[in-house]
Amino acid sequence: MQLHISPSLRHVTVLPGKGVREFIKVKVGSRRLSYRMLFYSLLFFTFLLRFVFVLSTVDTIDGESKCSTIGCLGKRLGPRILGRRAESNVPEVIYQILEEPISKDELQGRSDIPQTLEEFTAEIKESKSDAKTFAIKLRDMVTLMEQRTRTAKIQEYLYRHVASSSIPKQLHCLALRLANEHSTNAAARLQLPSAELVPALVDNSYFHYVLASDNVLATSVVATSLVKNSLHPEKIVLHIITDRKTYYPMQAWFSLHSLSPAIIEVKALHHFDWFSKGKVPVLEAMEKDQRVRAQFRGGSSAIVTNNTDKPYVIAAKLQALSPKYNSLMNHIRINLPELFPSLTKVVFLDDDIVIQTDLSPLWDIDMNGKVNGAVETCRGEDKFVMSKRLKSYLNFSHPLISSNFDPNECAWAYGMNVFDLEAWRKTNISLTYHHWLEQNLKSDLSLWQLGTLPPGLIAFHGHVHVIDPFWHMLGLGYQESTSFAHAESAGVIHFNGRAKPWLDIAFPHLRPLWSKYINFSDKFIKSCHIRAY
Repeated sequence: MQLHISPSLRHVTVLPGKGVREFIKVKVGSRRLSYRMLFYSLLFFTFLLRFVFVLSTVDTIDGESKCSTIGCLGKRLGPRILGRRAESNVPEVIYQILEEPISKDELQGRSDIPQTLEEFTAEIKESKSDAKTFAIKLRDMVTLMEQRTRTAKIQEYLYRHVASSSIPKQLHCLALRLANEHSTNAAARLQLPSAELVPALVDNSYFHYVLASDNVLATSVVATSLVKNSLHPEKIVLHIITDRKTYYPMQAWFSLHSLSPAIIEVKALHHFDWFSKGKVPVLEAMEKDQRVRAQFRGGSSAIVTNNTDKPYVIAAKLQALSPKYNSLMNHIRINLPELFPSLTKVVFLDDDIVIQTDLSPLWDIDMNGKVNGAVETCRGEDKFVMSKRLKSYLNFSHPLISSNFDPNECAWAYGMNVFDLEAWRKTNISLTYHHWLEQNLKSDLSLWQLGTLPPGLIAFHGHVHVIDPFWHMLGLGYQESTSFAHAESAGVIHFNGRAKPWLDIAFPHLRPLWSKYINFSDKFIKSCHIRAY
């Protein structure tokens, strides 16, 4: 095909091949070409040339034969004009390799696997590998790193479990020295409380708090923080419940470290008439629970050698073996109405909390006939700590659970709870608690695995009054990202988790919130080398 333009630019002649002539006459205006039209034309052609250049210079990643500029343009532009995109086989090659299963044994002893991203990048650049080789090296490196990370995580969880389960020698020393002081010093054997204050123990005009613990140091921090931050310390009655072995050290400590004008009572479980008569359901449940755990769980070594469980599942199983969950101090709260038959309302405190404000407003909360005033744990800024629903604690794959409860129902927290004992006595909460403990034992612990909160969630179901989150901030024992300022702004902070503030594994930036309530110049504290770290 030939193109002829007349000198006057008035006629354009197109001459087709094969000897056939066609004349196409186009009328062209006599106006001269404007500078604006010239500018826009140049701008259009510049854009077109840049577009063609970009399309034609993009090479294929799979190393196939290169195509010409016009060919690449057609290859890339053609499918788009037709309304579809060109499909590349490179992702499929990579996906196919990455999805191929690879066993742990295949990577053992191999020295050709890059150990770092820098090594991997250098090898790929040097060898100019194709997509398949690239994917194989990437898969091997990531799999190896994943295996090492998993092993390291599990070891970390195991070491934390061992550290949190053992009694630090400083705490053991403190209990021994206080027991010796009790036997040799009459001042350490004072009646708590004194005879003239005994009527206050059953007087409902006071603010009654209950704390169950066998840890003297932790109990002293809770008691000290409670009294020091109270606007009405003279109205405080703190009932401390402990076991037989810790009773004398606990009595010696509070006899020698008065928190007057607050009233402190120290009692061991065997001092309660209710506890010493007949069969106690919580003791029977604990004995059965320990036997089942020993028979079916195989201890921590069996848990960490499981190759199918994810690290966070292994961490949860290790936590289930914690002595805390087998401690009577942790279970006894479900029997508060029997332990304190004359009281109408109490606030129950765990021994791993710190009180940072006056708690007397808790007695002004209208419970609306509910039994348990607690903070919900499914709403809040901290999605890691405040994202707990019933499905977080109960096994909804079991028909006994799924047929009775809603998995998305919000959970609540133990640790700082307002209990209306009058309303409690009108319910069957305690019987429900023990019934479900029995069901869990019959099911080989398949309904839940962690401690007292799951059966508590069941027993108090429908009996919980939600209180403001200010009164109970959770997660300081397993959430390292909690800031000091954020924790300091809460009314009550809870070191729930393994990193208890009296352990070496505590988070250093949060420990001062707890340790500031310890007098490190005290002779018992100094002699046992308990330091602020």
